[in-house]
Amino acid sequence: MNRKGKVFYKQYFAGIIEETEKGYRFVYDEEYLNKEEKWPISKTLPISKHPYSSNTMFPFFDGLIPEGWLLDVAVDNWKLKANDRMGLLLACCKDCIGAVSILPLNANNHE
Repeated sequence: MNRKGKVFYKQYFAGIIEETEKGYRFVYDEEYLNKEEKWPISKTLPISKHPYSSNTMFPFFDGLIPEGWLLDVAVDNWKLKANDRMGLLLACCKDCIGAVSILPLNANNHE
């Protein structure tokens, strides 16, 4: 199952993060890349038309996932495992502190 999330920088749709057979992939949206004013979602994921790939969850995205008691609440509420990083990212990172947020991308939510 390849789960995907829409990545927003402030209110702007910036790209897609997805779970792949080999790990994870992030790609900036073409419209976002063509904007006059655009910002990288992190220093470790600079603006690029080329996809980023990783065997593990990108550290920037992993850092958005709650820790400690908030992680326990998320795991209990959504019946997720603490090591299901993509599931936690999609479930918990809609309203993050900071400029980046993630919304699940599903069959009813295509961009």
